[in-house]
Amino acid sequence: MTLSLRAAIGALFGIAIAYLLGAAVSDFDGIAIVAPMGASAVLAFAVPASPLATPRAIILGNTLSAMVGVGVSLIPGVPLPFACGLSVCLAIMAMSITRSLHPPGGASALTATLLHPAAHGLAMGLVFPFLPVALNSIALTGVAILYHRATGHRYPHVPGPLSLPVALKGHFTRDDIHTAFRQMPDTLDVEERDLEMLINLAEQAAMARLATPAGKPMTKS
Repeated sequence: MTLSLRAAIGALFGIAIAYLLGAAVSDFDGIAIVAPMGASAVLAFAVPASPLATPRAIILGNTLSAMVGVGVSLIPGVPLPFACGLSVCLAIMAMSITRSLHPPGGASALTATLLHPAAHGLAMGLVFPFLPVALNSIALTGVAILYHRATGHRYPHVPGPLSLPVALKGHFTRDDIHTAFRQMPDTLDVEERDLEMLINLAEQAAMARLATPAGKPMTKS
């Protein structure tokens, strides 16, 4: 099964189950699932190794952002365009502080502001981040964990092992990789230990290639 097909089928199950659970529990204006779950599903099933796709990011990022969106919608007299921008702005800040950065969280904040659930009553507004947003997120994450395990993959992703092969003399060291990673002008969507493992494996492959006599293909042991 190709990666894209596996991810697509996983998203099918994840969204369907999140919807069914939301429909059974949530009573907010007939909304069983919020649109940002579609983007969360892409991350959870298509790029599960991304730091943006961890269960913490999906659940806390979406829920916290929805809380921010509801809070902004309660501020009186704020023009809607500014309220929308403010909700996403504050959601990014909140997710960054709590180490739960999740791109669909911005959409969760925007959805909460536009829907203005508190207009149905303050209690409804306070519940919205949990039902359906948190419930959708938990259901989607649970399906992702089970589905990846059933298809022979690991989720949540565990970064490269702490005890990696020592870098070859004259090549990159762990400190070199750490320094370079911190000096990147833009944030990389990859765990530093995964990057270190990739470089170590590339060095091993290069050494194996150089050690192989010309014209003789390498064979697996």
